[in-house]
Amino acid sequence: MPKHPTPCGAWPSPVTAALAAGKTVTLSSVTVSAGAVFWLERRPANGGRTTLVGWREGEAPQDLTSSGFDVATRVHEYGGGAYSVAGRQAVLSHRGDGGVYVLSLGEGGTTSDPVLVAADDGLRYADFAVDPCGDWIVAVREDHSVEGEAENTLTLLPASPNAVVDGGTVIARGADFYTSPRFSPDGRYLAWVEWSHPSMPWDETRLRVAQVVRADGTLRLEKMRTLSGGAESVVEPRWLDDRALLAATDRDGWWNLHRFDAATGERRVFYAAAEEIGQPHWVFGQQSFSILPDGRVVALSVRNGRARTLLLSPGAEGDATAREMDLGAPEQCPVLVADRSSPVFAWLDAPSDRPAAIVVGREGELPRVLRAATTLPFAADDIAVAEEIRFPLPDGVEGHALFYSPTNARCTAPKGERPPMIVTAHGGPTARASEAFSFKIQWWTSRGFAVLDVNYSGSTGFGRTYRKRLDLEWGVRDVADCVAAARHVAGSGVVDPERIAIRGSSAGGLTVLAALAVFDVFAAGVSLYGVTDLRALAQETHKFEARYLDGLVGPWPEAEAVYRARSPLFMADHIRAPVLLLQGLEDRVVPPGQARAMVEALRAGGAPCALYEFPGEGHGFRDEVTIARVFQIELDFYGRVFGFEPSGLALAAEDRVAL
Repeated sequence: MPKHPTPCGAWPSPVTAALAAGKTVTLSSVTVSAGAVFWLERRPANGGRTTLVGWREGEAPQDLTSSGFDVATRVHEYGGGAYSVAGRQAVLSHRGDGGVYVLSLGEGGTTSDPVLVAADDGLRYADFAVDPCGDWIVAVREDHSVEGEAENTLTLLPASPNAVVDGGTVIARGADFYTSPRFSPDGRYLAWVEWSHPSMPWDETRLRVAQVVRADGTLRLEKMRTLSGGAESVVEPRWLDDRALLAATDRDGWWNLHRFDAATGERRVFYAAAEEIGQPHWVFGQQSFSILPDGRVVALSVRNGRARTLLLSPGAEGDATAREMDLGAPEQCPVLVADRSSPVFAWLDAPSDRPAAIVVGREGELPRVLRAATTLPFAADDIAVAEEIRFPLPDGVEGHALFYSPTNARCTAPKGERPPMIVTAHGGPTARASEAFSFKIQWWTSRGFAVLDVNYSGSTGFGRTYRKRLDLEWGVRDVADCVAAARHVAGSGVVDPERIAIRGSSAGGLTVLAALAVFDVFAAGVSLYGVTDLRALAQETHKFEARYLDGLVGPWPEAEAVYRARSPLFMADHIRAPVLLLQGLEDRVVPPGQARAMVEALRAGGAPCALYEFPGEGHGFRDEVTIARVFQIELDFYGRVFGFEPSGLALAAEDRVAL
């Protein structure tokens, strides 16, 4: 098919706003119990609510919760760990009322509606562990009914749907945060991870274990022991057997697996390499490895920011050897469905050339798709695939980014025109850009933009040293790295150096605005619910991130001068490029006042800017109408700045950007 010369940015695209926003389901949290596969689907078409879905061999996937039930939690504000399945019983958190429910599962799906077992009274629950005896549930509870800061505990709830409690019985308290309560297979031990201010869970955590005592119709913990602590982040404990457990720890510079003896406290390395088997604990319920019945371990490893699946086989001395597995592109570690001569796994597959899907299959075979996030009404010729870019940082360290070329089966740039480029700064900032297919990338590349997704200093997937490079340097190194990445690509001649924009959400929004204030590399910037005032953030944000800035900027309030100097709000008079801000009005992580104050400061300094606010939206947009509007508003903004007329824009007159 011949390609038509068309101005970049104005290419007609098969990626419509409706497709990108309303037809894409967010898939997550794959687990297996009693031969059935379960996962969550967050559906924009259902107001962003999340549904529990189940599948077993010979049947079609089935919704296990109704459209009005939202399987989600607001613990730590970011949630995760909203359900657990043990045998034929599921434990669920309902975001709508904050309660905990038990759902009985039969051969053909649900046998009853979810039954309330713990009512909400300013309480939130997550990360459920079901007692192997079937009597109790241990959950992370976050109590917002107390005066001052919310209290986090490990709390005991009844597993029986015949009992309803107001809040449960606290069995562990004292630390500021808890995660990953896990019973040993015989129910004699409970392990968990805890940490306290000012650490974040990727800085320092403690792995603890206690003996479980059942008496007088209840359960309590005795003889608590700390298995690891100090200057290491230990995450995701899982039991190997009744006495030993594995956990990922970055004590030696990378999240690698160590083996711990619950009875003696002995620890030793299970598998070590310069790669990450572990993730920053932003949400509950993460799964970086799973343990097979024979003691081998399937692990999702990230090396230089890119994921692969490993099969770890322990040797005679306990140290494991690794073999890379042919299991597609998992975003979450595959879990065993059937232990046959050729094991069957289920996983969330997230390749670079098509949308994510829940799949089942054997190693080396084409997996069966149980549910795709969406279907693509266009060919592979319209899909941009990431190219790994490495570039020198100002202090000589190697930086990392993913580059996407403009890609469209029907269009090409006119002779002599180089495409505009959008540089993306991910949120977190303790996170990473992934090469998995994303409409947030394809929306732009299919219209004639290049996209550069930067894994700046502080990103995960490159070891503890790279992650810690942002300590006390947020707003400095991340900004310099994005600038270095943009200059590196522009210097190669593949993009127009006069038409480079930078965009970012949340923490990435701060990077965007600081880059516009300090450097003249970018012709425009877009901040989605971005941080503008670090001083306000330090005083207003929720408990989980209340001391995050101590490590990224400095202790508050001792370092108040640094907070002010790094805040884009107080650099606004240096910004000359046009700025677009997009903000949810229900955002508790970065309150709307931050965006409003930034717009006032930009206007006072004479910078062209526009602010769009979205009622009912929090930190991250969930509703399909909002998401579709955001895609189109941002495209219209670039059209105004770079001088092209977007193709197929369907915005109401009041949504057209006026600068």
